[in-house]
Amino acid sequence: MKEKQEFLEDALMVAAERMKRGRLSRRGFNAGLAALMGSAVMGAARRAHADTGRVVVVNWGGDAVPGFQKAYAGFGEASGLELLVDGSGPSEGAVKTQVNSGAVRWDVCDGEMYSAYRLGRDELLEALDYDVIDKSLIDFGDVHDHGVANYTYSYVIAFDTEAFGDRRPTSWKDFWDVETFPGKRTLYRWMSANLECALLADGVAPEELYPLDVDRALAKIEELLPHILTHWATGAESQQLLRDGEVAMGQVWNTRAALIKEDTGGRVDWTFDGGIISPSVWMVPKGNPGGAKAAMDFIAYALRPEVQVKLMEAYAMGPVSAAANDLLSPELALANPTSPENFGKQVLLNNKWHADHYGETLERYLALIGA
Repeated sequence: MKEKQEFLEDALMVAAERMKRGRLSRRGFNAGLAALMGSAVMGAARRAHADTGRVVVVNWGGDAVPGFQKAYAGFGEASGLELLVDGSGPSEGAVKTQVNSGAVRWDVCDGEMYSAYRLGRDELLEALDYDVIDKSLIDFGDVHDHGVANYTYSYVIAFDTEAFGDRRPTSWKDFWDVETFPGKRTLYRWMSANLECALLADGVAPEELYPLDVDRALAKIEELLPHILTHWATGAESQQLLRDGEVAMGQVWNTRAALIKEDTGGRVDWTFDGGIISPSVWMVPKGNPGGAKAAMDFIAYALRPEVQVKLMEAYAMGPVSAAANDLLSPELALANPTSPENFGKQVLLNNKWHADHYGETLERYLALIGA
């Protein structure tokens, strides 16, 4: 859960940085803030009742609140419904509490895909109406009765070109190879994608990753621990570590990797080779206050290719639709995890496996790294 919150907040920081660098207009960035200022206060979202004429979308807070307002600002005009964004975080526990108490506050959740599988199995989510939602638009990520992919991002390899001469790492095996590619490393402090990276480094073929061999993955991570300077906690920290030369190689979000390359004039480069694509999800709590139709209408709107493009333009969150990819500029296509030239180099994270094993595996991972 914390991983999603940190990534969304970081994506908005990236957008602000892009604006400073002249790659995003101030007018475009501020549109979301203006939309938020013009909306009712957050408390109104919590007092919503059935068929209110509004849709309350919950994400993980911070700058992600105005960010969603910006990306989905056209929903009101398209639907006649008011959009409110709640940043209190759709954790599994919160969804369970609301549904079981009959006091549901949210209509649509931007959650973890593996949570959608679990909550759906527990009959805590509305079944999605695929007569309203066009599931044919989903080319990358999960589609099931209780959840549908909404955007993607990748965990990629970034590296200091001056540390390795003419050699360029192109795999997680290279990332673990401290003899050929000497220098300190950094990994994300949470488990997301780390087990997959470790197994790929240990020679497991991408098509044979799942079910994950947790013992083997943790042993491989333990092998690298003496060479890990730190486990980064924020995107800004990962950027600083590579920019300042504190580490020679890092596992980072693709959104940050692009900024690091720009920061350093290409001294730090990065690759989608071996990247782990993580799809997020739209899901609807059972008994949502605005009614099932309003929730389905919002999801259908958010999945329109042109709306997915708006999200990519501002925050580099990759589309889940090939049709959206076709609308991207050449520059954005290069940075898009799901572009044809990038997708085939990567592995799509298997959320069904994480739905069944995440909790106990995370405890073992955090104990290993001392977090």
